Amino acid sequence: MALKGILSGDPSKSSKLYLAIGGISLVKAIAVRNDQERFRRELIDAGLFLGVGLALRKYSQLKAEKRSEIESQIPDWAIGMATSEPAKQGVRNLAKQRLGGRSEPEPEESLRDRAMNTFSSR
Repeated sequence: MALKGILSGDPSKSSKLYLAIGGISLVKAIAVRNDQERFRRELIDAGLFLGVGLALRKYSQLKAEKRSEIESQIPDWAIGMATSEPAKQGVRNLAKQRLGGRSEPEPEESLRDRAMNTFSSR
């Protein structure tokens, strides 16, 4: 799996998954301890999964610390301005401009609407 794929999403959940797989591999290694080759392979797998799980857990903690550090530096008035209704409307307007002023497609007229329009125009 690519490093970008491992780090995307929630690293805390991923770390739990890797730690669980590592634990299962460790139990499997203990179960096959009489077969030296399989024991070695399962032990290596367990070590790799546990190592990646622990690294992801540390990455998750660092990410949370950095996020809280950055959020603590933002003044309350800036947060209030960013979450206000005029700011949200401004973002919507900007998005519409960037998309070329395209609005949502209008629904097609039903057969009944076309018939009513035809008869009402005569």
